[in-house]
Amino acid sequence: MIEVEGLTKDYGPRRAINDLTFRAEPGEILGFLGPNGAGKTTTMRILSGFMPPTMGIARVAGFDVVDESLEVRKRVGYLPETVPLYPDMTVFDYLKYMADLRHIKNGEERVEDVLEIVHMEERANGYISNLSKGMRQRIGLAQALLHEPEVLILDEPTIGLDPAQIREVRKLIREIGRQRTVLLSTHILSEAQQICDRVLIINKGEIVVEDTPERLQAGLTGVQRVAVRVQGDGDGLEKLIGGISGVGRVTTTPEGSVEVESTPGKDIRPVIARNVIKAGFDLLELKSIDLSLEDIFIQLTREEPEPPSTDDSSEDVP
Repeated sequence: MIEVEGLTKDYGPRRAINDLTFRAEPGEILGFLGPNGAGKTTTMRILSGFMPPTMGIARVAGFDVVDESLEVRKRVGYLPETVPLYPDMTVFDYLKYMADLRHIKNGEERVEDVLEIVHMEERANGYISNLSKGMRQRIGLAQALLHEPEVLILDEPTIGLDPAQIREVRKLIREIGRQRTVLLSTHILSEAQQICDRVLIINKGEIVVEDTPERLQAGLTGVQRVAVRVQGDGDGLEKLIGGISGVGRVTTTPEGSVEVESTPGKDIRPVIARNVIKAGFDLLELKSIDLSLEDIFIQLTREEPEPPSTDDSSEDVP
């Protein structure tokens, strides 16, 4: 479990994160979303015991990150954005070395266990220098799991991977997340949509919103969106639909379909269908469009809050 209350971090005159408060429960994957420089990495470094906060309280697995930092580190598995590996070591030797540093009993058995978890058994005797970035990410996950942590903190775990590798790592994270608390930092919004139970969006060091992807889509749309597609070039279709009572913005996509916005609370599709058919168009498709997490993210961060300091630096670290 992760418990954060009023967490604040200053780098000199600049405030990187401001008054963050949130929780992540056991068995939950919490997506930590935000643009570069929003404060994600700073928060994760505090939670992993890498640096202290300026103000506020953070507990990991019930232990305070400042007063009980050693206990926190025993219970946290941390995968940084750039995995620190030794390329001249084999996969097995590297993980055994990390197990020895953590004083893990039966280290060889535990290394075999985590290799099985990350599906790297067949690469155990291969040199790290010969592995793809996707496989190196798996090794990073393996070292983070060696000591069987209660909490797993992953900073941009799929950055730089190809689509096949991304799919494999996401599947692995979902499997791991069934048994522990996972805090996953990303700016890839589709990733959070696919694997996270809840998402927390942070911008300029402050939490903008926190909810499930489904509830964000349902509650933040503000309008009903409908796509209309007809046979042929649809000449005059946009003007026709725009004249229907209750219709707001109407646009034609490059693919030739017409997207319609209307006020929520009333399903305008039957009215559109009747008018389109009455006007002589052959209606091929009429469907609702869900607001994606990316749309929500842009909507929430377009009007950026004023930063807590006059320093305009956008870096997340000093």
